[in-house]
Amino acid sequence: MRQLKMPYARALAPELIATAKAQRWEPVEVIKALFVEEVTGRGRSMLATRRKAAGFPTGKTFDAWDATASSIPAPTQQALRTLEWVHRRENLVVCGPSGTGKTFFLEALGQAVVETGRRVAWFTLEHLGVLVRAHRTDDTVARILRADLIIIDDIGLLPVAHDAAEGLYRIVDAAYEKRSIALSSNLHPAGFDELMPKTLATATVDRLLHHAHVCQTNGDSIRLTQALTGKGVTALT
Repeated sequence: MRQLKMPYARALAPELIATAKAQRWEPVEVIKALFVEEVTGRGRSMLATRRKAAGFPTGKTFDAWDATASSIPAPTQQALRTLEWVHRRENLVVCGPSGTGKTFFLEALGQAVVETGRRVAWFTLEHLGVLVRAHRTDDTVARILRADLIIIDDIGLLPVAHDAAEGLYRIVDAAYEKRSIALSSNLHPAGFDELMPKTLATATVDRLLHHAHVCQTNGDSIRLTQALTGKGVTALT
């Protein structure tokens, strides 16, 4: 097992073999149990690796998601959670006011994609700009497109530098009909010309929305509501 690089089965083997002897297991039961442990262990390890590579901001999943608190219609939430749109290489745009659950929802979707064995890459628009400035643009885009789902969060909160605007266009253009992009924004994509040069914004939005599901959130900030009701922190004792 050491030579075959089976660390999970090897770690279990002493205890398992002792149990098998005491309970008179059939040899095939021992072999099956060892292989199951190895497969399960490798699955956990690969999942952890994909999660780390994705670069998720907080680690939130649908386990903590309150579907009733979101202004996204419940049928739409359920349809998006099937992840069929990722399989079809379609895009998702979630736009609306700050604090209405956009980032949480996209991160939970990204975590669900990772759990299916696919790769996710998470960025802010500013991070894209930094990558474009630090590396050759073509190399950066090629690395990002290794992911099956590319998530770009919080567009519209800050002014968009030229490098970031170029990076967004190049990612959207290169991923068009090849990869899925999920994007959150305080602005509807129709207003992206307020953030970046009109020509670049038009070309980006044209490709982004061609095969896209658009969800608009509304209402008061969930974070602010929780803070005002004392749910933002654990009470001091």
